[in-house]
Amino acid sequence: MGLEKLEDIVDIPYPQHPHCATVLVLDTSASMSGNKIAELNEGLRILTDELKEDDLAVKRIDLAVITFGKGVELVRPFTGISAFDPPELSAGGYTPMGQAILEAVRLVEERKAEYRTIGTDYYRPWIFLITDGQPTDMRKGDEIWEKVIEAVHGGERDHKFLFWALGVDQANMTVLREISPPGRTPLMLKEAKWAEMFLWLSKSLSQISDSRIGEQISLENPVGPEGWGVIQL
Repeated sequence: MGLEKLEDIVDIPYPQHPHCATVLVLDTSASMSGNKIAELNEGLRILTDELKEDDLAVKRIDLAVITFGKGVELVRPFTGISAFDPPELSAGGYTPMGQAILEAVRLVEERKAEYRTIGTDYYRPWIFLITDGQPTDMRKGDEIWEKVIEAVHGGERDHKFLFWALGVDQANMTVLREISPPGRTPLMLKEAKWAEMFLWLSKSLSQISDSRIGEQISLENPVGPEGWGVIQL
């Protein structure tokens, strides 16, 4: 057998393009059953369909999905948009949010190492958390909590990724505010605005894929009069 090329060992589509690793960290605990899990599944389809319509996003956005409910599960590893198949999620179990966040941070660092291995440039990755509750695997001040706070706040401070937290329904926004990095307040989803939120996410990722690495871009305001989110004080 001949020597394998690096790009054959690390399976990254369009390695000549800069990439943006994006991890969706999704609450699939029992409280998400019914309409919420249905809206979440439909939102994943909307996100995928919208990104597949964007030629640059197809080449530059890598999407992964981590769920937390019946444990923490990587249901989709990083996949280029052209090959991404949105999962059909079901609800059940508790809310091991802390471990899910730590897994997302680990996954992002692993992906960046893969980009560096084959010489692919990359944008700052996104971690996008959606929950309707509060963590059941950590409490403020315990070991996992401290690890999560350091991972999220330190990761943002060191420009390793951008962390977004979205609360739906009865989400504990006090906890999400403490987990979120300073300067990025978590948002609460307006009722029935799931599709609008996923459309905003697709537009935001499309904007990133159409920018230069390090360029400042202005995202559409999610809390404007026509937006999908609100800030709970």
